[in-house]
Amino acid sequence: MFPLRDTIPSRRAPLVLWLIMLANGLVFFYELRLGEAGLERTMARYAIVPVRLELSPRAFLASPASYATLVTSMFLHGGWLHVVGNLWTLAIFGDNVEDRMGKLRFLVFYFVCGIVAGLVHVYFNAGSSVPTIGASGAISGVMGAYLVLYPRARVITLIPLLFYPLFVELPAYVFLGVWFTAQLMSGAAAPDNLQEAGGIAFLAHVGGFVAGVLLHWVFLQPQRRVRGA
Repeated sequence: MFPLRDTIPSRRAPLVLWLIMLANGLVFFYELRLGEAGLERTMARYAIVPVRLELSPRAFLASPASYATLVTSMFLHGGWLHVVGNLWTLAIFGDNVEDRMGKLRFLVFYFVCGIVAGLVHVYFNAGSSVPTIGASGAISGVMGAYLVLYPRARVITLIPLLFYPLFVELPAYVFLGVWFTAQLMSGAAAPDNLQEAGGIAFLAHVGGFVAGVLLHWVFLQPQRRVRGA
């Protein structure tokens, strides 16, 4: 399933959403100019490498800078499909969530969900030396918030059936529920092995999504803490 758009127009220009997308795009074009050796150095320095991060207060206080990769990794992507797919999904679900949170709150929420997703990934892959990158964890948090705020919104979805493209309009709770279940099942099948999972950090997606569901209300503007359509 691939989401094409939702049916809820944003009430205001999602400026923070656009800035996040622009930052990701600029970093990706920078990656394209690095060459293979430069890209490897960048990934080694700015991607999440779980084996380097010990999840304990003592380790964090001893070297807080090493945990910066929980943020920097969100702006790195592994190819055109990776970055376009992430930013497309963010554009569909993020504008309405920013509407309900406001600009600054949405920005903080986005990073909180991304950091939680990264920590979940590190927890389940503590011995891994494979660099992990992408905004998927933060975007999963946005999707989790959207599920709670707009469960009855409609998502125009492309479902490829062999060579026939099927376009259907699904309730948000159906689309996001199926998506979350797929991430959870894929992550459970290979919780500590990225190679078996095709290099995709499924449990990071799960962690980000759950963070979005549980924490979104903290970031809602008080006058907008009413369940949406």
